[in-house]
Amino acid sequence: MAENIALRPALPADAPALAALFRLSVETLGVEDYSEAQVEAWSALAEDEAEFARKLAGALTIVATLGGAIAGFAALKGADALYMLYVHPHFARRGVASALCDAMEKLAAARQAKKLTVDASDGAEGFFARRGYAPQKRNMTFVGDEVLGNTTMTKDLPAMTGPTQ
Repeated sequence: MAENIALRPALPADAPALAALFRLSVETLGVEDYSEAQVEAWSALAEDEAEFARKLAGALTIVATLGGAIAGFAALKGADALYMLYVHPHFARRGVASALCDAMEKLAAARQAKKLTVDASDGAEGFFARRGYAPQKRNMTFVGDEVLGNTTMTKDLPAMTGPTQ
């Protein structure tokens, strides 16, 4: 049974809910691939909700809802960088990440991007690979006192022709 995932622009009032979703997603899904200390450091990136709201406002951020509940969000930085893609653990594996990624790919193409780049967490790398993203390089990023690994992946986008709908 297909679920009706609705997408909409993020609103400033969404910031606390998106910060909470970010933390819950990292704390629940991140433990499969990262140590407890790494997960704590990563999750702490959303503790300052005002700073987190500024990060979201500095990108094109969209929210996915299912049954009126916020199920996930994604952010596009510039024309070609998928900056964030997080799904509430309750809505994992229900098409939310795919719907968000589809939208980000279309938005990037509409912004004339030739490819979309994402720094995929170890847990998300398989998701992006199945969508046609190719690994480019391995990264080690300092988050607080912890070092987290991720993989820069890219996907070529089709050229947009004519007006978008």
